[in-house]
Amino acid sequence: MKKNKFPKFIVVTGGVLSGVGKGIATASIGMILKFYGYKVTTIKIDPYINFDAGTLRPTEHGEVWVTDDGGEIDQDLGNYERFLNQHFSRKNNITTGQVYFKVIEDERRGKFLGQTVQLIPHISDEIKRRIKEIGNGYEFVLIEIGGTIGDYENIPYLFAVKSLEREIGEENVKYVLITYLPTPKHIGEMKTKPTQQAIKLLSEHGIFPNFILCRAKEPLDSVRKKKIEIYANIDSEHVISAPDIDTLYRVPLNFEKDNLGKKILKEFSLKKRKKPDWSFLEKTVNIIENPKNLINIAMVGKYIDIGEFSLKDSYISVAQALEHAGAKNNCGVKIDWISAQDVENGKIEKKELKKYDGFIVPGGFGKDGVEGKIKVIKYARENNIPFLGLCLGLQLAIVEFARNVCKLENANSVEIDPKTKYPVIHFIESQKNVIRESRYGGTMRLGAYVAHLLEGTLIYKLYKECGRIEEDRYYIEMLKKDRDNIFRLGYIEKRKPLILERHRHRYEVNNEFVPIIEKKGMLFSGYHNISKNEKLMEFIELKGHRYFVATQAHPEFKSTIFSPSPLFFGFVRASLKLKLD
Repeated sequence: MKKNKFPKFIVVTGGVLSGVGKGIATASIGMILKFYGYKVTTIKIDPYINFDAGTLRPTEHGEVWVTDDGGEIDQDLGNYERFLNQHFSRKNNITTGQVYFKVIEDERRGKFLGQTVQLIPHISDEIKRRIKEIGNGYEFVLIEIGGTIGDYENIPYLFAVKSLEREIGEENVKYVLITYLPTPKHIGEMKTKPTQQAIKLLSEHGIFPNFILCRAKEPLDSVRKKKIEIYANIDSEHVISAPDIDTLYRVPLNFEKDNLGKKILKEFSLKKRKKPDWSFLEKTVNIIENPKNLINIAMVGKYIDIGEFSLKDSYISVAQALEHAGAKNNCGVKIDWISAQDVENGKIEKKELKKYDGFIVPGGFGKDGVEGKIKVIKYARENNIPFLGLCLGLQLAIVEFARNVCKLENANSVEIDPKTKYPVIHFIESQKNVIRESRYGGTMRLGAYVAHLLEGTLIYKLYKECGRIEEDRYYIEMLKKDRDNIFRLGYIEKRKPLILERHRHRYEVNNEFVPIIEKKGMLFSGYHNISKNEKLMEFIELKGHRYFVATQAHPEFKSTIFSPSPLFFGFVRASLKLKLD
């Protein structure tokens, strides 16, 4: 008998309701297969016509995830990286905009030799081409199709994966349906009808699920499981209960209670490569769920409210990075989401800030809430309370320091006040040229850039303690071999500790003001070299402060449960020390 070739494909689809946790389920399956010894990659398919998530408002679509190579992607790719503890590329995200753009571009170049270009086969072939390209070199490829199976825009993708199945054989492609079982209050009974409808919709595309993961408030009982088994015509052992849980990292552990990993491998006629060791994850999840200590952290952001709802997905990676750092410090982290606009207009006063053990000012764009964030930064600096600034958080920390310590009256960022007398944050023309020539991000600095760290600084000590300097050395060597991304290295100084962090911003520290700011006690402890003669400041820290640290980067994008971000680790440790003092 001919031996099947890798990779194997697992297609994850959602039922009649979006937001049922397809991303976490996909990431958990990937983690399980990786723990069984297989080489895994993931693909997120977003059926929207946008080319990427870069222009989507966070309150509309949640956080924009940034990859090392500058991709702006749906937040589910962040779940994949956090769970699998590996880096993915912009190629791991497929959108309808990208697919149609490429097909139209090929048509204009005459690639189709006069053919009538159609949805089938040209669009479906382009989808398959991308899937195969991403899967090259891997043993398992997990494909999450966004939205629900009933969405019109998903038809080309469902056709494409079914076509892929016909090409390589059904033994190499399996389907997982994530569905939700509601329990209406007025009935008090878990209902399977939405799941039945989802199965019916999927079957209309010639696809029948090999596994059904049943999301619900409570674990699935035998009665409901039997109903689904009969309707879906699959073994009840493949109907997996997925009840709501408080900690995301509990999901793969729960799946393994049902032996999901073994069942998936059996479905592919494969055996486990090694015995998975879940002890670290189990221990970490137990710390998250039952922490020895608890700290209160204020997250001061712009993208908090929309209408009558509060949207925390805008900063999901920051919250996750805090959870990772908390687990490493054997500490729980309670986050209060504070609207910067409420601080700015006086709805939240200084006395209400006293209850917090630390403050985070995350990234963002635009003028809304800026003065509120500056008020919080000033409060943290003057009261020796741990502060961590991310991207815009660094820029506003410099604005606050310039105004109130350096006495540069009304100092500002040119993003906020283009006519400010003291533009401590501005746009660097040479950086604009570098980015435009490389065709990444328009006028934004996107993706992972090398930073030089000053030895002896707090920043250096944290990255050294967490092993990141050694870890990032591997990725820096990879960059040297990458023609498309080598510009992210910049000018490398010899014998300087180097790290990589991801960026998504447009404005930089104005180097003309660096000597004035440093003279007053703020230290620029890391920088990126555009060239031999021009630096971009990457990190700041405040001498004599308990923990006053900020970065132009988004270190939350490289934090995982297995390897927490050094800056978040240090921030949580300092906040815990304040709590216990």
